[in-house]
Amino acid sequence: MAAQPEHVGDCPEEVESVEDEETADNVAHRILKFPNVLAALQSQHNSEMLANLPQAVKRRIKALKKLQLETTHIEAKFFEEVHAIECKFHKLYLPLYHKRSKIINGDYEPNDEECQWVSDEDDELCKEIKDKIKVDDTKEPVKEEQPTKGIPDFWLTIFRNVGLLSEMVQEHDEPILKHLLDIKVNFIDSPMGFVLEFYFQANEYFTNTVLTKEYDMKCVPDEDDPFGFEGPEIYRCRGCVINWNKGKNVTLKTVKKKQKHKSRGLVRTVTKTVQNDSFFNFFAPATIPDDVHGSEVDEETRNLLTSDFEIGHYIRERIVPRAVLYFTGEGIEEEEDYEEEEDDEEEEEEDSDGKEGEVTKPIDQNCKHQ
Repeated sequence: MAAQPEHVGDCPEEVESVEDEETADNVAHRILKFPNVLAALQSQHNSEMLANLPQAVKRRIKALKKLQLETTHIEAKFFEEVHAIECKFHKLYLPLYHKRSKIINGDYEPNDEECQWVSDEDDELCKEIKDKIKVDDTKEPVKEEQPTKGIPDFWLTIFRNVGLLSEMVQEHDEPILKHLLDIKVNFIDSPMGFVLEFYFQANEYFTNTVLTKEYDMKCVPDEDDPFGFEGPEIYRCRGCVINWNKGKNVTLKTVKKKQKHKSRGLVRTVTKTVQNDSFFNFFAPATIPDDVHGSEVDEETRNLLTSDFEIGHYIRERIVPRAVLYFTGEGIEEEEDYEEEEDDEEEEEEDSDGKEGEVTKPIDQNCKHQ
């Protein structure tokens, strides 16, 4: 009987080799998802590449860097000019902001021509009102409501609508913010900076009529990292003293703690005043002494300042110029739509890179901006 030929198939060594290659590719793919790891690998590759260049080429690269530095300094001058133009045009906005404030606070009633702004919602509302009038013609006249002055809770509503600000506002802050009349920006030409001014009507909480927050900006490339220059940045801010009325300081709270004597075992209750979460802590920011270098600042303080700078910049760039759109929610919808488009693009890229049947999750990256 003739011997049967042995079955020919993938040998264990070949299968193991293929699996190893697939595992290595998968690990490499996942590692490259981490920007820090990718940047480190790229930096190492670049360093090795530059180290192997001929000396003459290295010399020419130094010349290019010197040219790049000159370009960076010209760019800084460009941003200084932009700031000057911004200050110039801000003066043109001021009369409009002033009129806006008068309408909000009921000091001015716009005429019919000034109120001509037709939208789809207005058309529907007008139709509903007309239909209601026809139905109610046979009924007794409805008692007129008391007239409303201005636009109640205008700024408080904005604070509630905007996520960045609503996170700061506590329940005990809201009665105070009901007294907020206006938020203004005062631009400073030289040295570059701006001041946020919060105007309050007389209230039972503090005697200040204006609370201020001043931001200093710089538009000069850092000597230690000149090529990291991306334009003007906030590097310091100053708040103001709030003259709280007795018992009305919402930035402080009283807590009771029990203390036990080590040897006698006696227990006593101690009352302490501690910091309380409040929007009004915004006017008492963390400070850095002038003789302390940025790299010497602890991480917690640096994070607090970064967050503070973002909020100040956002109020200046978005809230003050487009206040009515944040009151109605239209400004927030525009930003959410933009963010959703970015997320969709990221998902599409990940789907195209991933393998069939494999689900990849985006990594949450916390970016810090000044």
